[in-house]
Amino acid sequence: MLGLIISLIIIGLIAGAVARLVMPGKQHISIPMTILLGIIGSFVGGFLGFLIFQHDPMDGFFQPAGIIGSIIGAIIVLFIYLRVTGRRGATR
Repeated sequence: MLGLIISLIIIGLIAGAVARLVMPGKQHISIPMTILLGIIGSFVGGFLGFLIFQHDPMDGFFQPAGIIGSIIGAIIVLFIYLRVTGRRGATR
């Protein structure tokens, strides 16, 4: 159980950091928020993978995605977060 939590945090940090690097502008988000962004993005990526490929190896509807799916999901979640909160990246 502890290994699952640690791996979720590490994958969340990697996916969230890459998503922040890909999105243009500067986002004012803390490191814990970046980790949360990556974790949520992982589940969004798993959900989208299930919808697109109709294949679910864990027989569950929501599942953590691989690192590529996690990054794609984190980009989507970051885009929605920036639009909903009205925060825009600085163009400096």
